[in-house]
Amino acid sequence: MAKQRIRYVDPATISDPAMLAELDRCRRVGTPRPESQAVRAHVPAVFWSFANSWRDVFHNGVCDHSIKELCRVYVSQSVKCEYCGNQRSEKSKNAGLVEDDYRDLLNFEKSTRFNERQKAALAYTETIVWDLPSEDALWARLDAQFSEPELVELGYFVALTMGQQRWLRTLNIDHHQVLAGTQASMAPGFEDADALARSKASSDYWAKKKVRPSAAE
Repeated sequence: MAKQRIRYVDPATISDPAMLAELDRCRRVGTPRPESQAVRAHVPAVFWSFANSWRDVFHNGVCDHSIKELCRVYVSQSVKCEYCGNQRSEKSKNAGLVEDDYRDLLNFEKSTRFNERQKAALAYTETIVWDLPSEDALWARLDAQFSEPELVELGYFVALTMGQQRWLRTLNIDHHQVLAGTQASMAPGFEDADALARSKASSDYWAKKKVRPSAAE
């Protein structure tokens, strides 16, 4: 296993009840799971900046949560952040997203699983993640499906999660290492440490596959 680059803050050493409550929420509900927040906890301002932004812009906000969830995992698969890519939003699961939706993300333009609104959001995400040209055709698609406030929130959210994921992937953190014992928000096949190890060892593990933008297909 790759060496972890920044240690976790042990929850047992934290005295702030609000921070402990947020870590417990991560344990019970996930997205994010506790490990990434246990890294951010080295700087309480960073911890709360992320927690508050994630609550206000991802879990809540003006744009549909499930669309933001698809965009979040598109980012994970593109930048190969395994920590983030092996999580699933419980809120989106309850709203009807299924695992096959996640499997089709990198081929979203050709997929029959997504509607035009979802495809436009993923094209927006793809443009941001892969630094593609911001063309009139893209914005015509976006303007037909989203309001300007929705586009602001979605663009900000994609930028936020892309930056965080590019950072987290350098740290070599993993699941079931902080406040372990729950499977909240874990993708199928990653419910505990043993299942996670088996899934990562599989030849068809998603992070072992070469990726490129759908626009290049």
